[in-house]
This record gives sequence, structure tokens and C-alpha cells, in this order.
Amino acid sequence: MEQLGFLNQYEEQLRQNLLRSCTSKEYLSGVMLQTPDIDDKWREMAPSYVADAIKEIVQYPTVSLGWAMYMGMAVASMWDTDWARYDAVENIYEYVRDIRGFDYLDEVVRGQILGLEGDDFKRAEELVLSCAEMSLDAIRHEQVEPQSPLALHVYARSIKVLYQIGAAVWLNQLGYKLTEGMSCN
Repeated sequence: MEQLGFLNQYEEQLRQNLLRSCTSKEYLSGVMLQTPDIDDKWREMAPSYVADAIKEIVQYPTVSLGWAMYMGMAVASMWDTDWARYDAVENIYEYVRDIRGFDYLDEVVRGQILGLEGDDFKRAEELVLSCAEMSLDAIRHEQVEPQSPLALHVYARSIKVLYQIGAAVWLNQLGYKLTEGMSCN
């Protein structure tokens, strides 16, 4: 029970720190834009994402973390464009990953799914890298024993928050605003 309290506090603190950072960079306006549709997709994708990303955490920790943020952006874009089609996809993460593989997930999301080019393509990369680095710093700050069950839970909470931040950033980019009842319109 003590660990659950710690994990909940860690998750909320990371969410607030990333929210402040993205707001200061004008990618968000101080609120988390969320929808149950997008949040529910993370629960479906998380096991296969973790299976792929955990292999990268030692050599490429920011990739292991940051690609979750790209997935949030991708799912938010899909939610906006053709949710009936993408909601029917069994695992959106695997669908996106299988386009060119895990290593190129960032390029697939930015270029093919979000349609970013030039400076926008680069700015998205810089934002995700910044958020992934902040998350990595937060993980290291906790001084959790590496490869322990608690370390896995801290990592899982971190990628969940990055996914949510990615979705919020893209929903904001699309012009959605928070309305009563905590949904986007």
C-alpha cells in the first residue's frame, strides 16, 4: 500500500511538471486535455509497448520513454480524423510500430501520421526529447533500485504520463479546449 501511494504521488508530480513545461513552451495552456477514448487506448497498447521499449531503456532511455509521447500524439490525431476506423484497430501501437519498426516510430508519427515537415517536424522532436529527459531525470531522482519491481512500476507510470502529455499536446494543437465534464470539444 505504501508503494501505491508513492507511485500515485510520483505520477501526479511528473504529470504536473510536464504540464508546466509544455505550458511554458506554449504547447499547452495549463490544462490536461484528455478523453476517455484516448486514455482507454493506452491500456490496450501498454503491454506491447513496454515489451518493445523496455529493451531500449539501458542504451536509449529517452527513446524508450519518448516514443510513448509520440504514441499519444498519434492516437489523438487518429481520434480527431477517423476514430471509428482507428478505434476498431486491435492495437494501435503495433499498427504504428509495424509501419517501419520501433526504431523509426518517431519519424512515422511525425511525418506520416501528424503530417509534420520542416521546422514543425524538428520542434516536435525537440519537445518529445525535452519531456523524455525530464521524465528520465524524475526516475533517477527517485533512486529506485534498477530492475526491481518498483522500478518497472515507476517506468510504467512515466510512459503513461508521457502518452497522456503527447495526446494533450496534439489535442491542443488541433484546437480542442477543455469543457465541463473533463472532455474535449
